[in-house]
Amino acid sequence: MNDAPAETSAETGAAAKDAPRLELSASRGFESWLTSAGVSLAFTTYQAGKMFLLGVQPTGRLSVFERTFERCMGLHADDKTLWMSSIYQLWRFENALLPGQIQDGFDAVYIPQVAYTTGDLDIHDLIVGPDGRPIFCATLFNCLGTVSETHSFEPVWKPPFISRIAAEDRCHLNGLAGKDGKPAYVTMVSRSDAVDGWRDRRTDGGLVMDVASGEIVAKGFSMPHSPRLVGDKLYLLDSGTGRFGYIDTKSGDFEEIAFCPGFARGLSIVGDYALIGLSLPRDNKTFSGLPLDEALTSRDVSPRCGLIVIDLKSGDAIHWVRLEGIVTEIYDVAMIKGMKRPMAVGTRADDIRRMISLAPSEIA
Repeated sequence: MNDAPAETSAETGAAAKDAPRLELSASRGFESWLTSAGVSLAFTTYQAGKMFLLGVQPTGRLSVFERTFERCMGLHADDKTLWMSSIYQLWRFENALLPGQIQDGFDAVYIPQVAYTTGDLDIHDLIVGPDGRPIFCATLFNCLGTVSETHSFEPVWKPPFISRIAAEDRCHLNGLAGKDGKPAYVTMVSRSDAVDGWRDRRTDGGLVMDVASGEIVAKGFSMPHSPRLVGDKLYLLDSGTGRFGYIDTKSGDFEEIAFCPGFARGLSIVGDYALIGLSLPRDNKTFSGLPLDEALTSRDVSPRCGLIVIDLKSGDAIHWVRLEGIVTEIYDVAMIKGMKRPMAVGTRADDIRRMISLAPSEIA
């Protein structure tokens, strides 16, 4: 665990001289914004295998808490439950504290209560249905799925153009937006129906599809990610261009709100604010040669890894968090309403043995 003030560096890792390190800095007033907005933050980096929780200490300084989970990606969080996908498991964490209860200065302690062993489905975005069951993008299998008590997972929907469910990552179905806990819209990098075919359509093959009808709502995007539905507006990240905006679900028109100075993935919206994750583009064919490269050059800015907070009314980036060192990519982000300073129990340290909570009981 590391607690660090904003605009100073938080360092993680072993004390050895050459051990990997992380430096985290935040904009001036970021802690005050978290307090006034009534939220704390969670984000994942599968590249470094970390889940981070950001909040505010009683002193007003920034609280930075991290746990290690291999290839952690999709997130869904509220004050009681946190879901997170990892390389071959889908985890459900439960907050062990009662409302108003504090433990060691934290007002939320997320304990890994259940882990579904799914195998490596390359799970990206996830939502939670009305019945409490998660629904997720099984990206390797080009479909949406849910957990099974007896199998790796249960497919629940696939795009009409996908001829069969196979572990071939044909269209790179990565984003899922829910409405009332049910799948509403998905994003994918292309409509390819051949193994790994999406990589050939990275610059303009991205599309948004209505789950109920199977119809394409909008297309022509470059590697779109993280659709989030608010009213009639479907917010999303056009990651390959750096554009953040929304689609009018009635007309299909896209309206740009802001530019993201990095490869954007992970979007959470609360009230008039959007939290967006930024990654450094990888030096490989998947992330090179995108329109984002020219957009960054034209603005005379280098890509960065971190978070930005966008005011949806003005389009201004009102706050930022930068990550330097071992963490170069972020996948998903979440704003946790009502929690000031959360923490989570991991599976590698000894504290999980001693973290015991009792369910209500009639036994005296």
